[in-house]
Amino acid sequence: MQTIGLGRRVYLNLSLIVISSLLASIVMAESTGESTESSSAKVHIIYTEKPTDEEPKTYHLRTLSSALGSEEAAKDALIYSYKEAASGFSAKLTPDQVAEISKQPGVIQVVPSQTYQLHKPGGGGGGGFKLT
Repeated sequence: MQTIGLGRRVYLNLSLIVISSLLASIVMAESTGESTESSSAKVHIIYTEKPTDEEPKTYHLRTLSSALGSEEAAKDALIYSYKEAASGFSAKLTPDQVAEISKQPGVIQVVPSQTYQLHKPGGGGGGGFKLT
């Protein structure tokens, strides 16, 4: 029978613990759907018809609930409800959810949200204009 030195035995035990922890983390992430769903969700603007018989936010949550499967998921995804200049809402959605919400009655258009950076005069992007 061959004996293994104490240092080698500690190294093997630590390696086994690290590998087991990594495997457990992977299994847990896959079972909760965290690895795919949250990483691909992006903010979209959903333009809708103007509701006539209910409050805009209620209508937006109902529309979003139909696509996401529950009111709780809709409340988690909803970022803002537009009701003055346009009718619609912004929500954090995965590509599959965008496809589903696009099919809902009353949804006119779904577009990815974009952030634009304004250039300051004299800051390299002011088109040559200077404030005096």
